[in-house]
Amino acid sequence: MNAIIDFANAIFKPLIDMGAPTIMLVVLTIIALCFRVKFSKALEGGIKLAIALTAIGDVMNLLTTSFAPAMNQFVKNTGMHKDIMDMGWAPLATITWGSPYTLYFLLVLIILNVLMLIFKRTNTLDVDIFDVWHSAFVGLFAVFCGAPLWLATLLILLIGYLKIVNSDLMKPTFDDLLDAPSSNPMTTTHMNYMMNPVIMVFNKFFDKCLPWLDKYDFDSAKLNEKIGFWGSRFAIGVYLGIFVSLLAGYNFTTEQGWKTMFTLSFTAGACIELFSVIGSWFIASVEPLSQGISNFATSKFKGRTFNVGLDWPFIAGRAEIWAAANVLAPIMMVEAMVIPGNRLMPLGGIIAMGVTPALLVVTRGKIIRMIIIGTIELPIFLWAGTLVAPFVTQVAHQVGANIPAHTLVSDTTMEGPIEKFLGYLVGNAWKHQGMFIVYAILAIAAYILIFWWYSTEMKKRNAKYAAAAKEA
Repeated sequence: MNAIIDFANAIFKPLIDMGAPTIMLVVLTIIALCFRVKFSKALEGGIKLAIALTAIGDVMNLLTTSFAPAMNQFVKNTGMHKDIMDMGWAPLATITWGSPYTLYFLLVLIILNVLMLIFKRTNTLDVDIFDVWHSAFVGLFAVFCGAPLWLATLLILLIGYLKIVNSDLMKPTFDDLLDAPSSNPMTTTHMNYMMNPVIMVFNKFFDKCLPWLDKYDFDSAKLNEKIGFWGSRFAIGVYLGIFVSLLAGYNFTTEQGWKTMFTLSFTAGACIELFSVIGSWFIASVEPLSQGISNFATSKFKGRTFNVGLDWPFIAGRAEIWAAANVLAPIMMVEAMVIPGNRLMPLGGIIAMGVTPALLVVTRGKIIRMIIIGTIELPIFLWAGTLVAPFVTQVAHQVGANIPAHTLVSDTTMEGPIEKFLGYLVGNAWKHQGMFIVYAILAIAAYILIFWWYSTEMKKRNAKYAAAAKEA
């Protein structure tokens, strides 16, 4: 096993150290060349993808840092305090990539993806190498809780298999949300979307019991057509800036209070509009690869369609993601204060990017559903963040992170909360045995069963997409 880990480190570590945009530049260019795309076009697509990833990261950072003082002021005004510090996802990604086992898990998942393609269990080639850290985190946490590496590997293979299957299931929905043709290859294996089955349960409840709520919903694009600017992404950003400023309790009898509110509003409006612009860059970046895949499939596989698994932000242009995330932010603050068993105060992960993309896919952008279901599922993220805090803190100290003494650290909306509970149960089942074995078996069985049910529902929905496309 050590030999495999050393091999994975030797192959991937130099590339990983260059960061996500550079990784995707290299990976997308090489894959395009493998599909016989002209070098200049392959490189062009890789550079565009690297620029898109850099831009989306910078804009997300701008949005998060701009809103952080207002959210901190909200915490100060309400007197909320918890003993676990929320660092946000970026430091956790860095910490996870600091483990040699992360590269081992990457190698295992690449082999899994190749085998699934060969045996036609998927049509998705996962190129989102950087975000393997989400899966690796689960495996590392299982080992921390007592599981041997081989058992943690089996858990990661299960999760990885379902993630790749899910990418195929979501592909028609992404086409619909992006108004893109079926020939568009973009989908994702991001851990964000492993909350889809749970969200689908609540979405079905809305379909059966509360369908009347949808008549009060709105679609940002349709609203924009009806009322012009006041339904645009710019305007939604302004509304969010005003809303957050009110939560922070800024003094509007002073010039500074108004200035801060306007700054937040304009920043939010610019960010939400930029997300839409940058989203189009993702589409442009994969066009050369898309054509290469199409030509290759036609000549070698009798027209078999292949998808490309990217990072989730290619869908970030949908304003519903950001509208729901910003409404859920204060809700998460209140829940963090009152729900039992939570020790984590959401700050670094307050813009709920681990929550809203999956809500968008399952509800197809119904804002009211997104907010209500998001409110229901947020405690799962808070409990998961609390659960993994001792592990995160230990690993952070091991890699030399500068953390205050006697301080626990974690992340509020880190993707894959349910998978982290599975890691905890699997690790403790091996270490303590007894009832933990029963709990682990039941949890994994439930995890697989609910995914199977979700997959049948998604296949029904995809069949409707296909029928509508034929009629059109």
